[in-house]
Amino acid sequence: MTTEKFDGVSVSTKANVYFDGKCVSHSITLADGTKKSVGVILPATLTFNTGVPEIMECTAGSCEYKLAGSSEWVKSSAGEQFNVPGNSSFEIRVGEAYHYICHFG
Repeated sequence: MTTEKFDGVSVSTKANVYFDGKCVSHSITLADGTKKSVGVILPATLTFNTGVPEIMECTAGSCEYKLAGSSEWVKSSAGEQFNVPGNSSFEIRVGEAYHYICHFG
C-alpha cells in the first residue's frame, strides 16, 4: 500500500536538491519526531550513501536499484518499497519520474 499523505507534520520549506536537480526532496517531521523525506528523482542513474537504515517507498513511477555489494538490479514500482542498510550505499536507475518517501531509521 502506498502512503498518500501525512497529517500533523512539520515541513521544511527549503528543498534538498541533489545531483544538479535530478533529485529534489523536502524533509518532514511527524508529530512523534519521526523524520522522513518526500521527493522525486528525475531520469538518471545516481548513487546515494546512507548513514542510517532507509526504506525507500515508491508512490509513483518506478526505478531499478542495486544495493552495495550486489550485482543485481531490482525493479521497484508504485506501492513497493526496498530497504537499504545504514552506513551503506545504493545505486538507483530511473527512466521516468520516481516519486518516493524515504523513511529513516
